[in-house]
Amino acid sequence: MVFPGAPAGILYPTDPGIRRTLAPPGDEFSPRIGLAYSPQADPGTGLGKVLGGPDKTSLRAGFGMYYAAIEALTIGVLAANAPYGTTYSSPAPPLFSDPFITASSGQNLGQYFPVNLARLNSSVSHPDANVNWSQYLPISGIPGYSTTNRIPYTEEYMFSVQRELGANTLLSISYVGTQAHRLLVLVEANPGNPALCLSLSQMNEVAPGSPTCGPFGENNVFIAASNQTVNGTRGPLGPNFGSDTEQATIGNSHYNAFELSLRHTSGRLQLLAGYTYGKSLDQSSNLGEEVNPFTPALSRALSAFDVRHNLVASYRYQLPFDRLGSNSRWTKGWQFSGIIRFSTGFPVTLYNYGDNSLLGTEPNGVNNFGVDEPQFTPGPLALNPNPRHGPAYFNTALFSLQPLGQPGNARRRFFYGPGMDNYDLAFLKELPLTESKALQFRVETFNVFNHAQFYGPASVDGNINGSTFGQVVSAVPPRLMQFAVKFSY
Repeated sequence: MVFPGAPAGILYPTDPGIRRTLAPPGDEFSPRIGLAYSPQADPGTGLGKVLGGPDKTSLRAGFGMYYAAIEALTIGVLAANAPYGTTYSSPAPPLFSDPFITASSGQNLGQYFPVNLARLNSSVSHPDANVNWSQYLPISGIPGYSTTNRIPYTEEYMFSVQRELGANTLLSISYVGTQAHRLLVLVEANPGNPALCLSLSQMNEVAPGSPTCGPFGENNVFIAASNQTVNGTRGPLGPNFGSDTEQATIGNSHYNAFELSLRHTSGRLQLLAGYTYGKSLDQSSNLGEEVNPFTPALSRALSAFDVRHNLVASYRYQLPFDRLGSNSRWTKGWQFSGIIRFSTGFPVTLYNYGDNSLLGTEPNGVNNFGVDEPQFTPGPLALNPNPRHGPAYFNTALFSLQPLGQPGNARRRFFYGPGMDNYDLAFLKELPLTESKALQFRVETFNVFNHAQFYGPASVDGNINGSTFGQVVSAVPPRLMQFAVKFSY
């Protein structure tokens, strides 16, 4: 072994049974198939009229499996793990003046710095048995990497119908879907045992002088009323470890969508419009969202980037000044263009920075959020359609801190924030100077009508521990105008 004295539970590359690679290669079979077909029928029949004649309609379908790579960030965050470095995560909110003293109880957790690091040439052929592991214990806040990880992959599929409507218009109707498997997510490797903690949570359940167990107390030493010593409630790694996250390829996601697009080009006008009705689900939308350590399916919710309805239209029109007067470089090249967007909002992400679950899934440098969620009482959310003033965006009375020993029954995301209703406009003049040189003058306006847009993945505060829970806390910029000149040659 590389470090023979390491506490049981932490392993290193080239240890017995441990590979050097982040994910072992396997049988990455990745088939792909595509189909394109232009159906035809007798023009006199109803089907023939729908198809529009030869080469007016096309059908396309496809399926493929695609393998991804393990994120490079995974390598970086493992670089400072003990004994090559150390990470300290306070088990409870500390004093600002002394980060090693718990603010609520005054408990002194000891001094963790400085530490003596292992030599860099340690390996199986040059093991280091002289590391003083006591300076790292309990090992907390480190990102571990599962020895059973495999390469993530996705299955993508689509079916589309394209129909030519006249000489200048094309209509497309599509169904697309993606199923992702073995995604890398964070999961607590040494969670607390809620039942054990609850059995030590009352004064009559512990010996005189022993602390009782409660939120953020998973690392404490308790003496039960039977005089049995309990070295914390964490497992399976035990008291030599605190809260440590494991990067495991156990996540999955699903995306399905109906897509509709229309493209029209005629003379001076160009128009493109697209509409998407979709839904995306996952257990973790980024590496900062931890999944439930016992039942990862409980973390399944709307993706943070999910947008249910999205309609975008863009247009460009060449102004006919050259038809009103002389046909010169001063009357040609005038045009305006714009983008119009209507969409529903992003899901509201709910946070609970407490530890009523008694799992001790404490945030650290990689994991920004634990698995605790609020308790939700079914009822009308009463979403506020005009959050410029008035009450909170949703009915906060339906949410509360969950009972001790429970993770909370609210999904991480299950309803949407404010949507978008936006118009952008540009007016420009192309001025040719020579055959190869030209100037372009542009005036661009974003959010033309200066409409308040409370749009964004964090526009609504979902932190139940915060003073602005349920309030709209951000908005996109107001009307912006910019002027530009471009010289092409």
